[in-house]
This record gives sequence, structure tokens and C-alpha cells, in this order.
Amino acid sequence: MNLLTTCLFDAFLACAVAVGCSLNFSPSRKIILAAAILAPIGHVTRLLLLQVPIGIVSATLFASMTIALCSMPISRHWHIPAEMFIVPSLLTMIPGMYAYKTILGILQILSEKADPNLLSIVVYNGLTTLFVIGSLVIGASIPLIVLREDGPMGRLLIRLLGQRAAKLLHRRSRP
Repeated sequence: MNLLTTCLFDAFLACAVAVGCSLNFSPSRKIILAAAILAPIGHVTRLLLLQVPIGIVSATLFASMTIALCSMPISRHWHIPAEMFIVPSLLTMIPGMYAYKTILGILQILSEKADPNLLSIVVYNGLTTLFVIGSLVIGASIPLIVLREDGPMGRLLIRLLGQRAAKLLHRRSRP
């Protein structure tokens, strides 16, 4: 498959997973729609970044930041907290295979058929799982914390740009 069909297939699967995860929480249709839009954006971003020689942790960090940044205008437009559709969108990027290989390796170590190289594989998979999940959390949190209207960057933008930044952040400037 070429890159375009891979991206389209990946986007379709990410959309299906995000909609399925969203439906577990009985959300409104707006939340399902936002998750169905944001999950393919983030997943395809990570897929494209993995085509460049960048690691899965860095690619996941940038992809989760992309999801959070794209969720902010939707959140302001619909007056829904961004976390409501960020979480189902991020669930598509949880490193399930690394976690599965970690648990499987631990079980093999505990059995009598332990390979000498197995410990290093288990540690690698476990640390990769830990760092990818950490990059999901950090990447989704940074834009939401920094770019809030009452956050540090929001206050700085309002102070520097005045009314234009207040309109951008959907807030009236202080007198």
C-alpha cells in the first residue's frame, strides 16, 4: 500500500475506535462528531511523523498536542469542555502491543522457559509503554493549560495584543 491509502485506512480505523470509545460514556452527538474528527487527525499525524526518522514517543507527543490544539476551537464554539472529546481521541494511540508484549514477557520470565535476552525486551517494551502514555498525557495537557484564556499565554496575549487577543480567546479585555 502506498502512503495515501495507509493514511486513509489508518484514519478510518482511528475514527471507528474513537466513536466506539465515545459511545461508552453516552455522550451527545457533538462529542461523538468531535472525537470522530480529532482521532484521525492525531493518528495520521503520528503515522506521518513515524515515516520521518522520529521515535514513537516524540511522534505521539506531537500528535496528542495536535489533537489538543484542534480541540480548543471546537470546545469554544460548542461550549463543551475539550477533555470530553480529547480522551476518546487519544485512546486510539494507547500502545497496546507494547503493553501486551511486556505482560507476555513477564509471564515467560516467571515460567521456567526464560530466554536470557527476554529481560531486556521486557524492559524495553515496558518503558516504551510508559513513555508513550506519558507523552499522551503531557501532549494533551500542555496546550490546554498554556493556551487557556486565564492561563499564562492567554494573559500574555491579552496584555500584548489587547482586544484582538481577547476576541481570539473569546474573552473581553480587562479595562
